[in-house]
Amino acid sequence: MKILITGAKGFVGKNLVASLKNIRDGKDRVHPIKGLEHPEDLTIYEYDIDSTLEELDAYCKDADFVFNLAGVNRPKNQEDFMKGNFGFASTLLDTLKKYGNKAPVMLSSSIQASLTGRFAGSEYGKSKLAGEELFQKYSGETGAKVLIYRFPNLFGKWCRPNYNSAVATFSNNIANGLPITVNDRSTELELLYIDDLIEEMILALNGEEHRDEQGFCICPVTFHVTLGEIVDLLYQFKESRNDLSVPDMSDGFTKRLYANYLSYLPTDGFSYKLKMNKDDRGSFTEILRTADRGQVSVNISKPGITKGQHWHHTKNEKFVVVSGKGLIQLRKIGEDENGNPYPVVNYEVNGDDITVVDMIPGYTHNIINLSETENLVTVMWANEPFDPEHPDTFGETV
Repeated sequence: MKILITGAKGFVGKNLVASLKNIRDGKDRVHPIKGLEHPEDLTIYEYDIDSTLEELDAYCKDADFVFNLAGVNRPKNQEDFMKGNFGFASTLLDTLKKYGNKAPVMLSSSIQASLTGRFAGSEYGKSKLAGEELFQKYSGETGAKVLIYRFPNLFGKWCRPNYNSAVATFSNNIANGLPITVNDRSTELELLYIDDLIEEMILALNGEEHRDEQGFCICPVTFHVTLGEIVDLLYQFKESRNDLSVPDMSDGFTKRLYANYLSYLPTDGFSYKLKMNKDDRGSFTEILRTADRGQVSVNISKPGITKGQHWHHTKNEKFVVVSGKGLIQLRKIGEDENGNPYPVVNYEVNGDDITVVDMIPGYTHNIINLSETENLVTVMWANEPFDPEHPDTFGETV
């Protein structure tokens, strides 16, 4: 199978090319292409502004599917919208007709082509609408399948800031400590994440595209979010390195926006220091905390050191030794029916046999470094962040 992608170096193009190459190279088994028995038989034709018309000619002759992602978003002159969007589309379709190639053609249009609401009078929208009409005419003349996608606002990795995406601009500026301007926090955007779009484009390649009642192709996963909500989340992401918070990502959008935000961090800003609480026993370092899923920390115990010796009413923890050799002990609080202390439960743990040991409410517990020379390193999860006002921690030797 031979796939032509115009605008291959643009935001959507780069992501689509990368995904198709993963399929071709056998790295992606989740998104098979129908009729492609051997992934290595996939040929990807990448066409962009620096390509030649001779290359376009050769690609259009052989292509089995065409993704037309080429277009102009921010030209110097308004008239260049029509030239860049409508003009190239004409060239592409004429070249396909030249060879009688009736391969399916996907067109990346825009919701601005509706020319309604705040998009009324948009020169960009007019050029996109003209492109849609051209493709519909082409389909009527040739019988070729045409898939017209009216994209809402797109966001995700590799989207250019200060170009055509407010999300990209805000993400880039906040990640790099630059100012932003929000004219109206209540402005609502319909947002489509790049990975969701690529999923849909693979479906389109397989003839399984989604369509709306008007016949336009759509991606079924979009989000309606205000500018104010977007900005607040982005600043929350930035602050998370200081307060170690992890936002609730169950709504789907926050998860996508956070991945998007990280892609704009400067290359010298991927890492950040954590506060190590040190004493003569070792150290305790909190890594992250959530409002509802607790916190994760790393504990280092020096040789021969015992830590813990306390219990909790409700708080519970999970200990995972990742380096060294240790002993975890637990004993139920109180006495049995005979008035005797409950027996001690022992778990020997080491970094060569990763094991989770639960710290049970109502059981005092400790962790002992059994080595005389090596530190004991333990990853610890607690079901709630530590609250000094309500610590739920009571000292008692195991």
